[in-house]
Amino acid sequence: MTVLASNAGAWRAAAPGVALAVALAFAAKFGSHEIGSALVEGRPSPVSPVLLGIVFGVLWRHFVGVGARTEAGVRWILGTLLGIGIALVGLRLTLPGLTGVGLVAVPVVALCITVAIVVSKLMGRLLGLSSGLQSLLAVGSAVCGCTAIVATAPAIKARDIDTGTALTCVVLIGSLGMLLYPWLASAVFGTEALPAGVFLGSAIHDTSQVIGASLIYAQQFNSPDAVAVASATKLLRNLSIIVLVPLLAWSAHAQSAAASGDNGQAAAPRKSFVPWFVVVFVVLVVVRGLGDQFVALDANVAGAWGSILGAAQSTSELFMICGMTAVGLNLSLANMSQVGVRPFIAAAAIALATATTSLALTYTFVRLFA
Repeated sequence: MTVLASNAGAWRAAAPGVALAVALAFAAKFGSHEIGSALVEGRPSPVSPVLLGIVFGVLWRHFVGVGARTEAGVRWILGTLLGIGIALVGLRLTLPGLTGVGLVAVPVVALCITVAIVVSKLMGRLLGLSSGLQSLLAVGSAVCGCTAIVATAPAIKARDIDTGTALTCVVLIGSLGMLLYPWLASAVFGTEALPAGVFLGSAIHDTSQVIGASLIYAQQFNSPDAVAVASATKLLRNLSIIVLVPLLAWSAHAQSAAASGDNGQAAAPRKSFVPWFVVVFVVLVVVRGLGDQFVALDANVAGAWGSILGAAQSTSELFMICGMTAVGLNLSLANMSQVGVRPFIAAAAIALATATTSLALTYTFVRLFA
């Protein structure tokens, strides 16, 4: 009875903050849809609901305020609901979809990730950014945007200000790439779906931004296959999160141990290396593969399996928007003003280096393997 009463009390304490974040998240999703309908009817909205969620959260904190009654709910969304949303992304990954463009995309993706990590470290040191912010900008630019940042942040014990700054930089610069890169792809590759799709899938940050850019390219330049190529390339990038999150967590722990004087000999708890939602993410990747194999053997369950995947994707997207809104609610504009323009300069340099690498390698590999 005591445990039940305690749980009920915790839920009552969290309810106001959860309700606020969910309401702002739905407002962001509705606002994104309405802006898309007004500006680019029939195409993806140029304003991401994730971006709007962050903006709404920051504005609410700045003009209305986040009091003690809502703090518990915001923390619960950041610690639990967002983790569930990240884990559910694993159900989007299909191995068969990766094989068609793998010969070209794998080396491009691997080198783009390497360039993003190296440039983030160089620019971070040059501009005096924290090691945590350097890592978050690297994975956000190189892997899968917001998902990579929010998956990496707890693993490396990043500060809230670093997480919020990295999210803002990656979302803004990725959104700019979503609008500009389709035209760049057309200028370099014409209507060739393979190189254009690999470029868009490897150079733009977030999955939703990649899909939006590839749809713009496909519709504008009559190259529908580019969407499938870009999606498969982006899935290859997403898979690298399985390796990078534990690796960055280990590196952060080693630096912290060295700074504290124990020379890294004290073993950190395993949970600090691999957050629970990353483990579930990997499990759900396997579940997706097994489920697809089962559907291939028994077509009668295809409809039910498709409904499950659709529901999981919608739930994941909603939880992610709620999580990003909670990040905004947890982010102080006063702290952001102290950060200045240095993180944005670093993020722009990482994005430019990644896009240049992707463009050059795609141009080279497509013609080599063709």
